[in-house]
Order: sequence, then C-alpha cells, then structure tokens
Amino acid sequence: MVGSHTCAMPLPSETDALTACADNPWWCQVTEEWTGSTIAAQAVDWLIGRPMAIALMITVALLIRWVAHRVVDRVFRKIGQVSLPGKATADDQARISRRTQRAQAIASLFKSVVTGVIVAVFGTMILSEFGVNVAPILASAGILGIALGFGAQSLVGDWLAGVAMIFEDQYGVGDFVDLGEAIGYVESVSLRITRVRDLDGTVWYVRNGEILRVGNQSQNWARALIDITIDHDEDMGHVRQVVEDVISEAWEAERETGNLIERPVIKGVQDITPDGYVYRVQALARPTTQNTVGRQLRERITSRFHDEDIVFGPRPSLPPGWTVAPEVGKEESAAASGAPEAGSSAGKKDGGS
Repeated sequence: MVGSHTCAMPLPSETDALTACADNPWWCQVTEEWTGSTIAAQAVDWLIGRPMAIALMITVALLIRWVAHRVVDRVFRKIGQVSLPGKATADDQARISRRTQRAQAIASLFKSVVTGVIVAVFGTMILSEFGVNVAPILASAGILGIALGFGAQSLVGDWLAGVAMIFEDQYGVGDFVDLGEAIGYVESVSLRITRVRDLDGTVWYVRNGEILRVGNQSQNWARALIDITIDHDEDMGHVRQVVEDVISEAWEAERETGNLIERPVIKGVQDITPDGYVYRVQALARPTTQNTVGRQLRERITSRFHDEDIVFGPRPSLPPGWTVAPEVGKEESAAASGAPEAGSSAGKKDGGS
C-alpha cells in the first residue's frame, strides 16, 4: 500500500488548474478541468486561442485600414472637385484635371503612410501574442532605422523632396518645366524620380533630391514678348497704327482658339539701337501657348509691314558712290521722251566707265 501510494501520479488540484489558466480564456480552464492536464490545456490554447486572437487582430487591422482609406479618399475627392458656373473652358478643364491629379497623389501618399503605421502596430502585437519579447526588437529597429538613415541619406532626401513638391504643387504631369539640365514636359512624378521629356524626345530621369530650382511655364498664364526692330527713318505714329490694326485682327481670330487671355498691348519703344527702334508687343496667353501666339503675331506683323512698305531695321545701304537703278517704268518713259537715263543698272558707279 505504501509503495503503490508512492508511485501514484498526483492529480492536479483545482488551485493548480486555475493557476495554469489564470491568464488564458475559458477554453483553457474547461480543457484542464476535463482532462486534468495543464499540457493539454496549453496545447488547446495554442491551437485555438492564439490563432483566434491573431485572426481577430488581423481582422481589426484590415477594418481600420479600410475605414482610414475610405476617409482619405472621401476627403481628397472633395478637395479635388471644383464647381464652375456656366460652361467650363479648356483652361478651366486643365486646371480641374491638374487639381484632381494632385489630390489623388496626396491621397495615395496618405494611404501609404496609414498602411505602414497599421502594419507596424499590429505586427508588433501579433509577435507579442506569440510570446516574443518585442522590447529588444523595437530597440533593434530604432538602431537599424538610424543606420539606414545614415546609409541611405540620398534616398530619404529624394522621398522628402518628392513629398514637399507634391504638397506645394510645384509641377505636375503635363507641365513644361525647367529643372536645370532637363527642360521639357513632365511625364510622371513619383516620390523619388521625376521623368521629363525634352523637345527633341530625350527622356530625363531626375532625382527629386537633386532639383534645386523649378521653372514652370504651365501654371496659370504665360506671356509672349514680340520685339520688332524698325528702321530709324520710319514714322513711329504710322508704325503704331499698323501694329494696332494687326493686334485687333489677331485678337478677333484667337478668340476662337482661346490661346489669348487678354488683348495684346503695345508697350512702345523698348530700345534704341544703331540698327533701329526696338518696338515691343506683349500678349498674355494660356500656359505653354506663348510660343504659338508669338509666331502668329510675328507672321501677321511681317505680312502687314510688307503691304505698308514699312522697313525692318536696319535699312539696306549701298557703298559710297553707288546708286539704285530706276524702276522699269521710269526707264521706259525716259527712253520715250529722249531724256538721259539716271543710271544704267544697280550697282554701277556714278560717271560710268
């Protein structure tokens, strides 16, 4: 009896069962009460309790992410929407499209940040659920973050510069920009790289952290400057009247295309040079159309000056002692009347040979 009593396995008491499942849910206590084994209770907890807790955390994380993304989308959708009274012009449509693209880019950035924060927080909670001590992991992550920050300073700088450019709306897709070495139309903008295609078709990939200045010719409006050099002998009043007529014709014609925002104005004599007077005309045009407007105005002015016999400066001159041949009609009339010719041909010296 004594030997059998010595070799018998003692059953766990109710106090031991409660101690083993003190921090565990009800299924652990029920399993231990039924089986009388703490190992079985812990196994049931690992097979049922931990997966259920992890699944619940993942579900909560996905739900929070979905709600946060919906809120971000709704907020920035309202920011990107613009209501215009009446019929929107092409310029208005371009501005609306640009604002919508900017709102979408900022919303995408916010959603990425929200997703990263949720993954970091709930990932740490899941590791803790497995019994992993997260304190050393957090400390190591901080040290690793510092090391990566020092090792990838240019990458971090590119990202921060990209975020700043998106928020400040320095440029967007379709804008004509001057980034220093790269000048052309923006094809894509990301947090690290801006892709620009110049006028001859070359594609430039510019890191955002290397962009020190931005010249944007596509925001709001552009100005076309037309400088005309007029000969000193021309009547400035007549020239001004002719240019005014040309401007009126161009203003009426360009109303259909919508390239001109305001009626072009004559600024007057911009400079006086040995070649002649520099006459300036200024036109306010839609973004990226200033070159087209300038070319059309120059063509109209050139054609009208030719009709009005207005000479661009400098007027062609002959060497000393040379004269211009008379017109053909004058030569014929002079021959019929028997009068001597004033000169035989252009480029012949006075007195003949």
